[in-house]
Amino acid sequence: MDIAKLIECRPSSDIVTCDVEAAVRNVVALLDARRIGALPVMKAGEVVGIFSERDVIHRLASEGSACMDRVVGEVMTSPAITVERQTKVDDALALMTRRRIRHLPVLDGTTMCGFVSIGDLVKSQIDEIKNEAAQMRQYITTA
Repeated sequence: MDIAKLIECRPSSDIVTCDVEAAVRNVVALLDARRIGALPVMKAGEVVGIFSERDVIHRLASEGSACMDRVVGEVMTSPAITVERQTKVDDALALMTRRRIRHLPVLDGTTMCGFVSIGDLVKSQIDEIKNEAAQMRQYITTA
């Protein structure tokens, strides 16, 4: 299965993003309010980085609470590691494992059309395995 199939029912307008100039304090509040671990950081309509709870922890450890007064563009992980719509779920999982990341913006050219987490990808694989097992059981019982 490819990423396009996984995100086909998700409107890209539902993706929570922030601007590169947003205050860290405000974006941390957004992460908390939405109960999410990361979001794409945008500049002029393009993904320029990812801001995650890991970025916050790293900066808090090195700078203390002063990091909350900075802008996201100064503390985000950049450049963002991305995938394209036609990327296979297995390939995306391998990339996430290799790079030790948990979220990937999905691009169509330079336009973001989706945002997936490692949980989304693992769930899709589990669903696929369950479907295959059900088909096998059906085949065995009717053969």
